[in-house]
Amino acid sequence: MPLRKKTNSELFINGILNENPIFRLALSMCPAVGISTTVMNGVMLGIAVLFVQVFSSCTIAAIKNFIHPRIRIPTYTLTIATWVTVIDLVLAAYMPVAYKEMGIFVKLIVAFAIITMRLEMFASKNSVTSSCWDGLGMGFGFMFGMMAIGFVRELLGMGTILGHDVLGFRPLLFFVLPAAGFFCVGIMMAMFNYMELVYNRRKKESNS
Repeated sequence: MPLRKKTNSELFINGILNENPIFRLALSMCPAVGISTTVMNGVMLGIAVLFVQVFSSCTIAAIKNFIHPRIRIPTYTLTIATWVTVIDLVLAAYMPVAYKEMGIFVKLIVAFAIITMRLEMFASKNSVTSSCWDGLGMGFGFMFGMMAIGFVRELLGMGTILGHDVLGFRPLLFFVLPAAGFFCVGIMMAMFNYMELVYNRRKKESNS
């Protein structure tokens, strides 16, 4: 019996919860650790990744029948690099301060495993519409993860949220350091998986 095709809403929710790039798939850990020191950094890089993910997925889905299997990975890379160049130039022109904060991480989106993985696993096998929703889910899932980590690190490391002082003092500088990124990701990943485990257990009990 063939598997039921997911609806657009299911594809969207899947990227945020079931296959969250950071908390479930543990992909693109470099930016999750290196740049997620503030909520704003998470938002800005999240927007960039969302843009690249959606447009790359749509592009590959549209031309999948013309891609020879032997050159599919170079094709994915060139497609991603094209859209990364677009968002890189836009951010540099219209958001220079945010662009300076993100530094080389915008250019490194080309190498983000989550984008290449979704092109290979989904966009190359599905329609443009489905790929767009899948890209939106994965993009927002990545943004959610970056914002959540940034919220914790900014609050505990600098006592601020979005640059506004909420604690009146700087609690623990440790949370601003790269080592704290691994600590926060690990703890939040465990919490995320535990909540899903509890949810699935209760859902199973309600259905039985």
